[in-house]
Amino acid sequence: MRKPPPAPIPQSRLGRFARLGLAAGELAFGAAAEGLRRVARGEAANFGGALLSAPNARRLAARLGRLRGAAMKIGQLVSLQGADVLPPEFAQALAVLRAQATPMPPQQVRGVLGREYGKGWERRFARFDWEPVAAASIGQVHRATTPDGRDLALKIQYPGVARSIAGDVDNVAALLRLFNLLPVELDVAGLAAEAKRQLSQEADYVSEGRLLERYSRLVADEPALLVPRVHWNLTTPRVMAMDFVEGEPLEALESAPQARRDAVGVLLERLMFRELFEFRVMQTDPNFANYLYLPESGRVALLDFGATQRFGAAFVANYARITRGVIDGDRDAVAREAIRIGYASADDSPERVRAMVDIVFLVCEPLRHRGRYDFPKSDLPSRVRDLGLDLWLRQGLVRSPPPETIFLHRKLVGSFLLLARIGARVDARALVLQVLPMR
Repeated sequence: MRKPPPAPIPQSRLGRFARLGLAAGELAFGAAAEGLRRVARGEAANFGGALLSAPNARRLAARLGRLRGAAMKIGQLVSLQGADVLPPEFAQALAVLRAQATPMPPQQVRGVLGREYGKGWERRFARFDWEPVAAASIGQVHRATTPDGRDLALKIQYPGVARSIAGDVDNVAALLRLFNLLPVELDVAGLAAEAKRQLSQEADYVSEGRLLERYSRLVADEPALLVPRVHWNLTTPRVMAMDFVEGEPLEALESAPQARRDAVGVLLERLMFRELFEFRVMQTDPNFANYLYLPESGRVALLDFGATQRFGAAFVANYARITRGVIDGDRDAVAREAIRIGYASADDSPERVRAMVDIVFLVCEPLRHRGRYDFPKSDLPSRVRDLGLDLWLRQGLVRSPPPETIFLHRKLVGSFLLLARIGARVDARALVLQVLPMR
């Protein structure tokens, strides 16, 4: 994929608000133009349908991508919900936000490093590569070498990102609401509060460094996983220094022998279950860019821990019980736990509770399957989408998930797509049974 050219990050609150205002104007203008084209073709005028057109979706994605920061991150989060939250055209267009972001130009990189390291920061490095290795929603990564020979990856945060989180989240949520791009039932305020909490953590690189070190200890018994070291003498709240890891994108496994793809799939799926049920600490962003495959050793490097979430004991116990209920085929137990978690309410009609149980059983199909589940050949995502659209949008029977589950859902959905992409076949049922708490 061709990397986008560098572009300055708008830093002021007014400047970022103005960019979103332009996005709103572009959406309205695009809808009007599309409506006129439809009338010219003899079709009925439909502003709502025109507003949700594919060109409008691409316009919004482009605006959010140029803003980067929390605005882009919210677009990523919404896109992962797919057609269950957004119309298909918008889900597809916003999906581009999960790929390579637009990097900031060298002058802004210099400004950030000057503020974080002070005057003469260049003397801290024997070599500094100005071409970024990667660029994401919060920051970009540069390779550097210290005078004593350490080979480092420097994650450099975009200027103004940390202080713009609250405003970006509120403004993007308001934009989506203004054009009715989110279901009325969605708890936008709750989702916004949860997004602000998580994104504020992601923007603190000192906190991420501590989480990285903690995570390294948690997976010390998994020799096939590699977690890079933090270099604290070069880490600040806005710059994180860690070992540079040589490897290949995880997508390289697509051409690997089936046994290797299955082994990596087992490794990542077991890690996800351990995160939830054993560690109660989860890296909740399964973006492909957050992994590297080391073909010579068969190891997988874990690179990004900003989106790491801790879970309370009660939260995990609820998910353990609902998982047991799914595996046992116990619909009554799943209904009880769905209510306890917040997927349904004790006041809901039996019909509404049954609809939620149907969704849970379908989503958990890999856990009910005996033997290896063939992720790349599964059409589960489309079946979940179709059932969700029918039960939620058409029949109004399914509630929006509780805000505190948004990042867990991101990991669950993303992990399925990750295993499908690398072509892995995994016995998910056996793996989760290994780590589920005793009854």
